[in-house]
Amino acid sequence: MPNIKSAVKRVKTSDKRRALNASQKSALRTAVKAADSALTNNEVEAAKAAVQAASQKLDKAVTKGLIHKNAASRKKSRLAKKLNALSAQA
Repeated sequence: MPNIKSAVKRVKTSDKRRALNASQKSALRTAVKAADSALTNNEVEAAKAAVQAASQKLDKAVTKGLIHKNAASRKKSRLAKKLNALSAQA
């Protein structure tokens, strides 16, 4: 444990940020998995809503610095590709 007051504060704030980042990343993963499961179950309307929600969460994660912009773009692209294939099939 640090002895200097500013170092103590940095430990507290970094712990707080780490917990917040972990919860946001978990929510992001959950949204992407929900979109993926809706796509695999051939639910077109539910899939559209889930993909849109996942895309918003991915964009938000990029602005917060949780994930790299290319990673978010890749995930969004893959979800959109699956959604387009499902829409064409239906």
